Amino acid sequence: MQAYILQRLLLAVPTFLGAVLLVFVLLRLLPGDVVSVLVFGGEGPSPATQEQIHRLREELGLTRPLHVQFWDWLTRAVRFDFGASLWTGQPITRELLLRYPVTLSLLLVSVTVSVAIALPAGVVMALRQDTWVDYALRLLTLAGLSVPNFFMAILLLLALALLLDWSPPLEYRPLWEDPWLNIQRLLLPAVVAGYRLSAVGARMVRASLLEVLGEDYIRTARAKGLGEALVVSRHALKNALLPVVTLIGFEVISLIGGVVVVETVFTIPGVGRFLVDAVFHRDYPSVQAVVFVLALVVLVVNLVVDLLYAWLDPRIRYR
Repeated sequence: MQAYILQRLLLAVPTFLGAVLLVFVLLRLLPGDVVSVLVFGGEGPSPATQEQIHRLREELGLTRPLHVQFWDWLTRAVRFDFGASLWTGQPITRELLLRYPVTLSLLLVSVTVSVAIALPAGVVMALRQDTWVDYALRLLTLAGLSVPNFFMAILLLLALALLLDWSPPLEYRPLWEDPWLNIQRLLLPAVVAGYRLSAVGARMVRASLLEVLGEDYIRTARAKGLGEALVVSRHALKNALLPVVTLIGFEVISLIGGVVVVETVFTIPGVGRFLVDAVFHRDYPSVQAVVFVLALVVLVVNLVVDLLYAWLDPRIRYR
């Protein structure tokens, strides 16, 4: 197991560096830079002279060769020293430490809600195959796969405002300071972000469980007189979860991207909102810092998914 983990970590290094380098290059290919946003404000004439603009670019380190900029940033980033924001001048690490708990809370609530919905819904659809319950739940999951997160969030906000005359509070408080306000602030975004994950998970649980329920050992368990609940929970569901774990791992990764949209729509002060503001202001170091940490999260999620296989299926051995 230790050799396998070490091998996966070594293979993750070029993937990680490739992702960071790709974002670094793409950001430099975009028209304009942070100096253009600072001086010109995006449009209109500027009172600054070309000499002043050039001096400002030198102060921000934007006139150095690209490979020098990248190497300097990378050597500091591996120590989690991301420098200062080009837009606000504040340390990026401090900004991330303030915002990552918010995003992490949203992700945890989203995954918890989605798994709590997906597992029972998938089991019910499999056990009630081709009944009206199955068709109704499949229709709901199809809607979760078809409707984009931002559109669903807008519809939900409009429905709550028009029908119930209620909207989520704009202020954010940590759970330990104000639990009720924190729940009100995060529950709706978590439902929107986790809806797709629950839809994908429920359909996969249904398909996997239907396949497993047709196996010989399930018929043997039933022939021995075991109750249906015991057959499903002890013998069928655990084996049916193998492909579901892989799928949920990939969907959690995509959920990280969906959180960017959800945080923007619901004005949640998390990493997603910070990333959108950084891109808008051409704040290269901030965007690279967010991508750096998100890439680490993705690699960890992939490793955890692989290790869960050994727990779910004892036949799997890592060498």
